[in-house]
Amino acid sequence: MLPHRSLGSSRPLRIYMVGAHATGKTTLARWVRDQYGVPMIAEVARGVLAEMEAKLDTLRTDIELVNRYQREVFHRQIEAEHKVDGPFVSDRAFCNLAYAAHHSTILGEVFRDRRLGEYMQWVREGVVFFLRPHRELVVADGVRAGLEWEEVVRIDGMVKLLLEVFDVPYIPVESLSMQERARLVERVLDLAGLRPGETKAAPKPAGAAAADGAARAN
Repeated sequence: MLPHRSLGSSRPLRIYMVGAHATGKTTLARWVRDQYGVPMIAEVARGVLAEMEAKLDTLRTDIELVNRYQREVFHRQIEAEHKVDGPFVSDRAFCNLAYAAHHSTILGEVFRDRRLGEYMQWVREGVVFFLRPHRELVVADGVRAGLEWEEVVRIDGMVKLLLEVFDVPYIPVESLSMQERARLVERVLDLAGLRPGETKAAPKPAGAAAADGAARAN
């Protein structure tokens, strides 16, 4: 059973950046981390991919491998969040399920897993920013697969479907301007009671600096 935090005013604030790839989630999550001094949960999928020593091209053709990969990403995301004792900003949440719907055969299994419902309730208690796609951000970087506009739009639609199916309140981030994105996040977090510099920054876990250098804004 996943632990649930109380709904009182002392509840640590959990902030999520969700959406398709190439929408600027990592950039905005890092901004929140730096401005508010909260720990950042980096994209789990990259770490799992590195551990499996798998290539993205292989994940498109080996169903068993992609099933194992998507299952592990889902479980690791939950684990990573519950290791943080206090507020955090997460670069993604349930987003890998949008990819699982397109590239794997485990979605039915995941939807029957009680942990999914518990996790989505956990996410509902946080603040969710849904970053919408822009063609200008879809640039091939040699790391991510599916950087075609049509694929980004499909994943965006699936993320929105998951938000609506699980009744997750979210704030759409439509603007491409980083200044406007920052202002929106700043105002929402202010209304949620979080102000810049109020939270003491936690030390970065081992390897986080290297991951920051390797990851690109997505």
